[in-house]
Amino acid sequence: MKFYNLSESAGKRAAGKKTDGKSLFRRVNDWLHLWLGLASGIIVLIVCVTGCIWVFNEEITMLMEPENNVVVENKTTIAPSEIRHIVSGLYPGKKVTYANYHQGRAINVGVGQWEDKIRYTVKLNPYSGKVLSIVTHHKDETDFFRWVLNGHRFLWLPYEIGRPIVNYGTLIFVVLLITGLIWWYPKKWTQSTRDKSFKIKWNGSFKRVNLDLHNVLGFYSLLFLLAIALTGMVWGIEWYSKGLYWTTSGGQTLPEWKESASDSLQLNKFYKPDQAMNKAWASVAKAHPDAQGFYYSYPDTLDAKSTIGITIYPSAHQFYNNESYTFDRHTLKRLSDNELYDTPYAQASFGARLRRMNYDIHIGSILGFPGKVLAFFSSLIGASLPVTGFIIWWGKRKKKPKKLKGQPAEDLPSTNTVYTQKKVPAFKPGQAKSRSGIRSASVQHNLNDQ
Repeated sequence: MKFYNLSESAGKRAAGKKTDGKSLFRRVNDWLHLWLGLASGIIVLIVCVTGCIWVFNEEITMLMEPENNVVVENKTTIAPSEIRHIVSGLYPGKKVTYANYHQGRAINVGVGQWEDKIRYTVKLNPYSGKVLSIVTHHKDETDFFRWVLNGHRFLWLPYEIGRPIVNYGTLIFVVLLITGLIWWYPKKWTQSTRDKSFKIKWNGSFKRVNLDLHNVLGFYSLLFLLAIALTGMVWGIEWYSKGLYWTTSGGQTLPEWKESASDSLQLNKFYKPDQAMNKAWASVAKAHPDAQGFYYSYPDTLDAKSTIGITIYPSAHQFYNNESYTFDRHTLKRLSDNELYDTPYAQASFGARLRRMNYDIHIGSILGFPGKVLAFFSSLIGASLPVTGFIIWWGKRKKKPKKLKGQPAEDLPSTNTVYTQKKVPAFKPGQAKSRSGIRSASVQHNLNDQ
């Protein structure tokens, strides 16, 4: 066993490393923040970056497809049956599945079913029915924004594997935001701690700037990132989704989605297919003359139980205040099997309203375009947090003691070295003891003390 004498100041420094004055709660909190952050960093990075891109997918698509912009006219748009006949003439035998109306844009008409090897999107002028463009979709191909969404939802892995990873990675991210706030909160509020907590010292060292980017930007984006993360888990974690609705609705159970069905016994007794399609459309359009968009779901004429579905969107680029209509295609009776979405937004309960706002909160559109900008920058900051956090951790790793030049390895302090706080007397001329003698005496003194 080797003994080394250290100065009192060195001893204090060594003692200071053992405890930093933090409570057990703060130490556990910091430990969780560190290791959960390292474990989920890649997931958070991918989900946040893809979320940034997805936020403006509609606006980017409009810029990339200027040929599909249409001047709004004071005319009635073409009826659903007319759309169906135009597109069926282009692709005989293919099913027309939907027509998506947007104010100032071409009507997007879906042709073919999801399982078909080839599907089409036909874009028509909403007033004249002129074909503006056609997009072909192969079964396994994905366009850019679909590729981005796949990464956001399941990391481009098989869905059954990637989806739970994203869902529970998001749950860990929520914990990281809370533990990060606790770590960020200073023990005492002084001018110095306020500057470190709320300002980035751009003229500081790289380590200081990186630390400020992590702490300061993380604090400013905290509430937005929490809103984005909490709404994102609604689609992926069933127990959380049901629990959130139960909490916000005053103990009500989340209604299950039910597929409506037409009364097949009334087939051809009241309306022919084209008549039913147009009458259903006319009644909804008349009730919502100022709507900015409609999604029209065509019935399958080969299935007597199929229905006509119409969803109206009162506001552009927003979905929370939509209203869904489902009609029996034989009698045009309105079917109200979905109590969550069939009820007008203004008449819905608080829990139902919050659930219907979920997507708009998630992408920021609940506040309009400024909200999307906030969601974009918040997600961008969220993507930076794993990076800046990793750099902080990497810089604080314990380094091995360096071997001094000319010092043999066996002279380096080891784990069984005993440190004493005895001061070594300074050498004075005329004294008989040499340096080696002083060291020998010190060692002997320590042995006698044991």
